[in-house]
Amino acid sequence: MGPIVVSQLATGLGVLAGAVLVKSVMEQKPMAGPWPRCPSCNGTGRVNCMCTRWSDGDVGCRTCAGSGRMACSSCGGTGTGRPIPVQLSVRSPNRPS
Repeated sequence: MGPIVVSQLATGLGVLAGAVLVKSVMEQKPMAGPWPRCPSCNGTGRVNCMCTRWSDGDVGCRTCAGSGRMACSSCGGTGTGRPIPVQLSVRSPNRPS
């Protein structure tokens, strides 16, 4: 075997090992992060576009760019059901003196 064949074989084995590693990680944690999947889109981040509901067979609008799928409004397209952080400011009531 020449040096080129050995190099190609090593590269192929490296790619195969990387694919196996990624597959094992994805099977353990399908969605990266500690948050659960979004219940509206089931973790895909995309839902059927509004234009498909009233369509007569054709699909496409500015929102979905012709794909028929738009970003999920519940998770913002992330696919995770993580809570949105909110900061509340509370004022003390003015008391008459």
